[in-house]
Amino acid sequence: MAAAEPNPLPELQSQVSRILTEFIAAAQAAFTNDLRAAVLFGSAAEGRLRATSDVNLLLLLGSFDHARAEELRNPLRVAQAAIRLSPMFILEAELPSAIMAFADKFADILRRHKVLHGLDPFVGVKIPRETLIARLDQVLLNLILRLREAYVMRGLREEQLALAIADAAGPLRSCAATLLELEGAPVNSPKAALEKFVQASGNSTWSEALQRISEAREQRILPPGVAGASLLTLVEIARQLRSDLKQRT
Repeated sequence: MAAAEPNPLPELQSQVSRILTEFIAAAQAAFTNDLRAAVLFGSAAEGRLRATSDVNLLLLLGSFDHARAEELRNPLRVAQAAIRLSPMFILEAELPSAIMAFADKFADILRRHKVLHGLDPFVGVKIPRETLIARLDQVLLNLILRLREAYVMRGLREEQLALAIADAAGPLRSCAATLLELEGAPVNSPKAALEKFVQASGNSTWSEALQRISEAREQRILPPGVAGASLLTLVEIARQLRSDLKQRT
């Protein structure tokens, strides 16, 4: 691991920065030297949090002492309620296996992370191409199945469909970014990667669905009558991503 540079928090709302700083301080006090690193990842690391975004934080530990972990219960409850903090507690010894098992997730972490405490555990990490391909196919298929289920189960409540659309944004964007990387293309951001994929399709309905994703993430609601069709369009996009993965890799 390499030492992290002095790290200002990304461009986050003052409340998010304050509570995140307080939680990391509580984690340091609880785990002491066993807290090897605290790594912010995802949209928070880019400073692009939306109303439906979680604040994703990886806590890398030398060991997991349950008594020490219990000291974090109240700080975590406060942080979850206030800023949707979503921590991952992972041991140093588990990290290599986790990277291989959840290659798509860690590919995104490699693209978008900020070290807030300790050393950067991802310096020099490379995920094998065949591992990424296999995992990406699994993620896309799972997303397709979950979206169909949401369409059937939540179809009478458009506000719930809007939340399902917002939740699909992260996986779709991350998968598009990983696909571009597999093809050797530069990736500016997962959002830009999905936009590039949709633009290349020339499908105006798909482009409109991307706008709905942003609306759902920012407002938690969509105009009446559009959520169902938008969700089904996301299924089409996911299916095409999966098809392109099989054809191009």
